[in-house]
Amino acid sequence: MTRAAFAAFAKRIDMPDLRIAPTGRLTPGGIRTELLSGLTVALALVPEAVAFAFVAGVEPLVGLYAAFLVGLITALIGGRPGMISGATGALAVVMVALVAEHGVEYLFATVVLMGILQVLAGVLRWGKFIRLVPHPVMLGFVNGLAIVIFMAQLTQFKVPGTAEAEGHGMGGGEWLSGPQLWLMLGLTFLTMFIIWVTPRITRIIPAPLMGIGITAALVIGFGLNVPVVGDLASIEGGLPSFHIPMVPLNLETLEIILPYAMILAAIGLIESLLTLNLVGEITGQRGGASQECIAQGTANVVTGFFGGMGGCAMIGQSMINVNSGGRTRIAGVAAAVCLLLFILVGSSVIELIPLAALVGVMFMVVIGTFAWNSIKILAKVPTTDAFVILLVTVVTVLSDLAVAVVVGVIVSALAYAWNAASRIGAKSYVTPEGAKVYQLRGPLFFGSSDGFVELFDVKSDPTAVIIDFADSRVVDQSALQAIEAVAAKYEAAGKRVQLRHLSRDCHKLLTRAGHLMVDSDDDPEYALAVDYGVRTGILGGH
Repeated sequence: MTRAAFAAFAKRIDMPDLRIAPTGRLTPGGIRTELLSGLTVALALVPEAVAFAFVAGVEPLVGLYAAFLVGLITALIGGRPGMISGATGALAVVMVALVAEHGVEYLFATVVLMGILQVLAGVLRWGKFIRLVPHPVMLGFVNGLAIVIFMAQLTQFKVPGTAEAEGHGMGGGEWLSGPQLWLMLGLTFLTMFIIWVTPRITRIIPAPLMGIGITAALVIGFGLNVPVVGDLASIEGGLPSFHIPMVPLNLETLEIILPYAMILAAIGLIESLLTLNLVGEITGQRGGASQECIAQGTANVVTGFFGGMGGCAMIGQSMINVNSGGRTRIAGVAAAVCLLLFILVGSSVIELIPLAALVGVMFMVVIGTFAWNSIKILAKVPTTDAFVILLVTVVTVLSDLAVAVVVGVIVSALAYAWNAASRIGAKSYVTPEGAKVYQLRGPLFFGSSDGFVELFDVKSDPTAVIIDFADSRVVDQSALQAIEAVAAKYEAAGKRVQLRHLSRDCHKLLTRAGHLMVDSDDDPEYALAVDYGVRTGILGGH
């Protein structure tokens, strides 16, 4: 969702103002907002961390420790203040096979290796490649993720205990029915209504926190029989302790954990960097991709050595934080610290919070995350872009985020290559000296190389032929090979080819081939073809 679209949506439902406060020293009111926003996020993190631990097949504390450690470290050194990270379902569904086959110790080792790979990606500045993700892919990403968040909340409408036993928290179990179902639905919609109406009354307390507080007070005060956080699992525990994964340090272990680590690292970085872009659009921030890679990697290395299941950015909790006014690192740190306090001293209170209140908060996140404007523009944008939006949305829901983004980027790149390939063409004329000039237009690359070769009439052309690249750019090796092939045909026919306005690197390669005479006097200085293509978008950039 673009920043303008989200701002319009926020205005319609009277959500808190999303503009960034002026930079400088935080006021007492600003600090209060950040702390309360962190508390709200921490409350929403508890059931998510527990549920994802069940998905991965590990103890709830393994998920809670991951939420604390990953959330704290990324809040301190991450690339985007305001983002929230923790244990996520996208990673958990990959981890479950590893845990089932080899045990939790191999999971901890995998998380450490995953973090090392992510740090390496940050050091090599690979995060910049997130720029190659087209806007239709981003729209499909947020739409698919909104649907996934919505579907994940539906498991809370099952009888407590059955979902975990039969489907690790995500499938199986018996649905609530009768009065209990209606009560759960009523409390959920009550929470959503409170979140909607609170900004009309006061902005001192974040609307999601107000919704959770009032709904929880009603349930506890009237002794209503509804599912609560404690029905998922006990969250009571101690401080996470340093623990070296108990796995053999040999090549066989590496062969087991490396494939999982690579997949987890890729999924974690893709989800984190896309969330970074989304939060950046809302808050007006830019950059930080490589820093976020390093932060995510550092957090996962530490988490693996302290008994956590690892994690990445969480778009749902990040949206809660942004909507509640969290703009600085204080909110993220407060969320992590509050989560740790819940584990150490507040478990008895937190376990009384009704799941309906947290489901209501997440449903409002779904409403705010889904790019509603994308529905209206489907009929207005190019057919390929509309297809990519729908494709990424569907694949995100049916498979996972990483696969969806890769598929979307590939389809977009192929569509661009096909369109660019059709733009190659040339105008020709004969000079007073009798030489024929071909004035090329459009990029010359692997997709257009065949069309380039077909432009020339070797048999009928005069003995002197000039190919002018002033309105064209040579992009890759396929293009150079096509030029050489054309030159070879003219040479075989006893004719001379002269190139104009080529980049200097093409001069060297083609002159070395021995086929071409390049008019250097008429050839202005250009950047390298590949570098120029990246800067101008020829290679699929912006």
